[in-house]
Formats: sequence, C-alpha cells, structure tokens
Amino acid sequence: MRHKYATPAIVLSRTPLSEASALITLLTTDVGLVRARAQGVRKPGAKMASALQTFVECDVMLLRGKVGWMFAGALHTTDWFAKLSRPARLRAGRITTLLLRLVHGESAEASTIFYTIFLGLLHVLAQQSEHENSAFKEGEFDGNRLEEEADAAECLAALRILHALGVDAGDIPGGLAGDYSPETLASVIAQRADYIARINKGIAASGL
Repeated sequence: MRHKYATPAIVLSRTPLSEASALITLLTTDVGLVRARAQGVRKPGAKMASALQTFVECDVMLLRGKVGWMFAGALHTTDWFAKLSRPARLRAGRITTLLLRLVHGESAEASTIFYTIFLGLLHVLAQQSEHENSAFKEGEFDGNRLEEEADAAECLAALRILHALGVDAGDIPGGLAGDYSPETLASVIAQRADYIARINKGIAASGL
C-alpha cells in the first residue's frame, strides 16, 4: 500500500504531459520542491483543476509511486495569481525561476523556509497590487514609490532564498523567515545596490 502525504503547497509551474494530464511543480511545507503528475487535470470540469493552477495555494494529497509523485487530491485555498497585478506576477515568476534553478531534490528540513519565504512574497505583492489599484482609482498613484517597494520585496525574497541555501553569509533584513514590513523594505531600498551585489554573488557561488 502506497503511503499518502498530506501537505500545504504552492503551485510554481504547470507543464502539459498529454491531452488531459499535466506535470505540476509544487513548493510544499513537508516534502520540499516536488513534481507530481496530475491525471486528467486538463479535462473540462476536472475536480483538481482550480487547485492546480500557477500561484495557487492549496492543500494536496500526494502518492509516491514507482515512477514518481502522483496526486490523490488537491483543495484550492488561495488564488494568488488573481490577486497579483501583471508586474507583480512577473516578479513572482522571477523568484519562481530562481527556486527552480537552485532548489533541487526533496528536503523536509529546508522545505518549510522556502515555503515561508515565497508565501510571504505573494502576500506582500498582493497587498502592493491592491494598494496600487486603490491609489490609481483615488488619483494618488505614486508609481516610483510602489515600484521601489515591489523591487525591495523581490530582492529580499531572493536574498533569503540564497541565505537558506548557504551561499550568502550576510545579515538579512527582518530575518530569514521574517515578514516584508514597510520598515524592512525601506532598509532594503536604502541599500539596494549592496543587496543586488550580494544576490549576484550568491547566484555565482551556487555554481548553477
């Protein structure tokens, strides 16, 4: 009997496998970054379809078979994609690319921190998207300030991921598993050039 793993997850990417199936890449709290086959998920009216879209937070039930992971169930929790503006989706996409490039294999020990970092980023980007829409409607839109804060959130997420991977040894504003508060983002904005240099150095040090 195959063991079932129940875990919260965030969908990072979705790749068609056949006419009806897809390969879903998940960031989970319990088993790390995994790729699982979703049978029939692309069929009209498929039960798990809404839960297995990019940037959806969900609760999943996974089965580990001879040829890899498979879904036994998935329940939609939050559709972060719908909450993000187009620029915010691009920022989340770049951090997703970084995770897929640098995080390999399944690690229960490291999985929670990557999940926490990325979920925190989705939260702040969604808040920024909402503030952007509200400010625009009220005629108080400050594009430069909002862009700086979004850029700082993206930089902080990248830096935290690199630090968690052991390729950055500097101090982390707000801590490794900290929030993305305005005060924390302000400190990143003030030293943006230094943090960008550390990110580039960390990526180079990873060798990937």
